[in-house]
Amino acid sequence: MGRLFWKFFFFILVAQITAAVAVGIIFSLERRERIHNTTELDLSPSAALFVRASAESIRVGGTDALSEMIRGGSRRIYAVDDSLHDILGRDVPPLLIQKAKTALQDETTQRSVDQITAPDGQRYLVFLSAPRKDEQLLAFGEPGNSGFFFPVIPVLTGTIASLFFAMLLAWYFSQPIHKLKLAFASAASGNLNARLAVQMGKRNDELADLGRDFDLMTEQLQTLVESQRRLLHDVSHELRSPIARMQAAIGLVRVQPDKLPATIERIEREGVRMDKLVGDLLYLSRLEAGFTGTMDEHIRMEDLLQEIINDAQFEAQNCGRHIECDIHNDAVIQGRAELLHSAIENVVRNAIKQTPSETTVTIHANIESDRQRLLITVSDRGPGVPEDELLAIFDPFFRSSRTENTSNGYGLGLTIARRIIEAHGGTVTASNRSDLGLCVSISLPYSTLNTLDTSGAQNSLPT
Repeated sequence: MGRLFWKFFFFILVAQITAAVAVGIIFSLERRERIHNTTELDLSPSAALFVRASAESIRVGGTDALSEMIRGGSRRIYAVDDSLHDILGRDVPPLLIQKAKTALQDETTQRSVDQITAPDGQRYLVFLSAPRKDEQLLAFGEPGNSGFFFPVIPVLTGTIASLFFAMLLAWYFSQPIHKLKLAFASAASGNLNARLAVQMGKRNDELADLGRDFDLMTEQLQTLVESQRRLLHDVSHELRSPIARMQAAIGLVRVQPDKLPATIERIEREGVRMDKLVGDLLYLSRLEAGFTGTMDEHIRMEDLLQEIINDAQFEAQNCGRHIECDIHNDAVIQGRAELLHSAIENVVRNAIKQTPSETTVTIHANIESDRQRLLITVSDRGPGVPEDELLAIFDPFFRSSRTENTSNGYGLGLTIARRIIEAHGGTVTASNRSDLGLCVSISLPYSTLNTLDTSGAQNSLPT
C-alpha cells in the first residue's frame, strides 16, 4: 500500500465518518423534537405510577421537588399550571393539554392524569406524553434523563461500512496509478515494451484513458527509437562500402604506383558519394526537426510543375524516355517553393530512372474541389513495387527488390520528398498500376488566385 492509498483512505474515511456523525446528530435533534411535540398521552400503568409519584413529590417538597424529579426522570412528564405554562418552561402542544384535560374527566384514565395542588396553592395538571418506538434503540443517555439521544448502532454500522468502502475506493484509485508509476519507471530505464491497456481491465474512466495514452506514447517512442537504430545501421552500412573502396584504392596505389591517376579519380568519386550522402542526411534531419524556413510564399503550382517538367524532359531525352503531362490548374499553395520543387522533382526523376527506355512518364495535376486538394500523380512504366513494400519505399535507405539502378543513390530521395510534402500539410502515397508500373500520388491543400489578395500573391509567386 503506497502513500497515495493512505491519503485516499484517510480523507474518504474522515468525510464519511463526519457525514455519519452529522446525520446521527440531526436524527437525534429531530427525534427529540418529535418526542417533545407528540400529541398522544401515555395512559399505561407506568404512567399512572409516575403521576402518583409526581403528586406525592409536589405535596412534600413543593414545585422545586417536582422540577428536580422531572429533570432527573423522564422528560415526558409535564406539569402545566392554570395559565398553561409548563413547570420547566417547555413548549407543550395545546392538543396534548386538551387531551389531558379530557382524560382527567374520564374515570377510566383518571389515574394516568392528575390535578395536583402545590403548597403555594398553585394547581398543576400532571400527565405523560406517549413514548416513541425508537426510544427502544441503544443510546448515549436515556431520553428520559437528558433528552439527548444518539443512535449508536446505526452510526457504528455506518462507520464500519465507511471503513470498508474507503479502503475499497482508495484501492480502486491507487492501483492504476501505481501501475502507471511502474510503467513510467520501466520506460525511463529503456524498456518500451510495457503496456497498460491490458492491466487496466474493463475500466472506462480517465485513468484507463491515461493508460491507453501511455501505450500510444511508448509505441511511438519505440517506433522512433527503432527508426533511429535502423537509420544508424543503414548509414553505417552505406558509408562502409565507399570507405572500403577508398582503402582498397589506397592499398592498390601503394602496390602499383603507375595507377595513381585512376586511383585518385576513384577516391574523388567515392568522396563525392559520401559527401552527397552526408548532405542528404543533414537535409533530412533538418526537415524532421521542423527547420523548413519560412512557409509564407504563395506558389502557383502550374508554373512550378512546368519548370520541373522542362528540366525532366531534358534529362529524359538523354536516356530515351518521354514525358507526357496535363498540369493545367489555377491552384496556389502556401509554403516554400524551393522545398516543393525539390520534393516533386525527386519523385519525377525517380520515375524517369525506373521507366524502361522508349516508355513514357505521365504527370497529371487534378483539382479535387470537394476536398480543396490538388492531386499530382507521377506514373512510370517500370517494374512497380511488391504490395508489401509500398509503404516502405518512403523509409530511409529502402530499395525495392524490383528497383532498377540500385547502384545509384542511397534511397533518401522519396523520404525527403515525403517530409517536405507533409510539412506543406499534404500526403504522398504509392500504388501499382494495373498495366505495369508505379504511380506516386501527391495530395496538397490549395487555394485559388481568386481567394488571395491579388497584389500580395503576385509579388510572392516564383517566376
